[in-house]
Amino acid sequence: MPVARPAGRRGGGAGWPAASPGPCVRDGRAARGGSWQDRGVLDRLTLSATLTGPDRPGITHALMSAIAGLGTEVLDLEQVVVRGQVTIALLLGSLPDDLDTLQDRLAGTCARLGYRLTIDEGLGDNPPRLKRVVVTVLGRPLRATHLAAVSRVVTEHGGNIDRIRRLSRTPLTTLELVVSGTDVAHLRPALAATAAETGFDVSVSPAGLARQGRRLVVMDVDSTLIQDEVIELLAAHAGKQAEVAAVTGAAMRGEIDFTESLHQRVATLAGLPVSVFDAVRADIRLTPGARTLVATLRDLGFAVGLVSGGFIEVVGPLAASLGIEHVHANALEVVDGHLTGRVTGEVVDRAAKARTLRRFADAEGLPLSRTVAIGDGANDLDMLATAGLGIAFNAKPAVRASADTSLNLPYLDAVLYLLGFSREEVEDAAAQRRPDAEDA
Repeated sequence: MPVARPAGRRGGGAGWPAASPGPCVRDGRAARGGSWQDRGVLDRLTLSATLTGPDRPGITHALMSAIAGLGTEVLDLEQVVVRGQVTIALLLGSLPDDLDTLQDRLAGTCARLGYRLTIDEGLGDNPPRLKRVVVTVLGRPLRATHLAAVSRVVTEHGGNIDRIRRLSRTPLTTLELVVSGTDVAHLRPALAATAAETGFDVSVSPAGLARQGRRLVVMDVDSTLIQDEVIELLAAHAGKQAEVAAVTGAAMRGEIDFTESLHQRVATLAGLPVSVFDAVRADIRLTPGARTLVATLRDLGFAVGLVSGGFIEVVGPLAASLGIEHVHANALEVVDGHLTGRVTGEVVDRAAKARTLRRFADAEGLPLSRTVAIGDGANDLDMLATAGLGIAFNAKPAVRASADTSLNLPYLDAVLYLLGFSREEVEDAAAQRRPDAEDA
């Protein structure tokens, strides 16, 4: 069982070579307590032990039991299992005068377990990590090239990767990196540019309390919550689908004014019976992961809203079927059971979408910093800019360039990873959900 020599270890107990006293040693012992105060050092003497080996039940119990009678204080204990190998990092304070006994008990326990042990003596805990951010990296597949690019940019901006954990492995790989020493404002644009060049998705968000607590998530509908454009489904019943699709594409790319384009497209629907709404609702295809995203957000107690440049006659029932409480969309004028080819009320353009996000947030008593907006077109730009986190979902180039982060994968529930939830947690929530909750 390999055991690394402890740095600066005192004494010369069995199996441990004696170490020469260092600059902080008095009478062969490291000074403690108030004796350090004259040098401005307030930290206590500590001992750090790191154990690695094959995982099995009872490891932590064996370790703690071995040192339980020595009066040591556990200042920190971290444990992680990766590919069947466990790593335990232990930081102890209130060390006994007979430090040899403590170290020998740790070494003996590791020898019996077949574990590798590294021991270091020092002063105090790690210094606090300042300016922390969370970097979420997604790929299908996620390649070493992508992570090399991420780590290079982090280093160039003075950051250090403190911790990495996997959030999902299928159908895409997602890693969450906790980074210290840099900030969102500098790291986000640099990583976004690198991701666009290299071919992966990345999000940079504040760490700490900013990641916790209730949120409002507001989504566009067409080509975001659903795979379709509702007006094109309606136009198909009028034999005008190709004509309408061309105008829709230009509007979403920001090439023509959205309000003008809406009036042009709605005019082609004149004469359709209101029964067309039922037919279109039956044709709608949810985006993969949409139902999981909404159900999980509801499980978390998050508020969910839809704001659409489409039509309330279709979007309203869709929202109700998913249990979405906030919804706003255009309304089509109907006379004598037929569409007139006009909309009624205010057109839901990009400015109206941003105002709606604010209204939903006010209704929920949440600041804008606690809001998330998801959209794909130019009509969503103001909403994405207003939200605390704006996500461009399979979006047009101009939208990707303006949003806080982009998702260029076909799974809407990947948004959950950007919020810090793992696939395992999502699946656990789904397993515990009441059978009727998914359909509520």
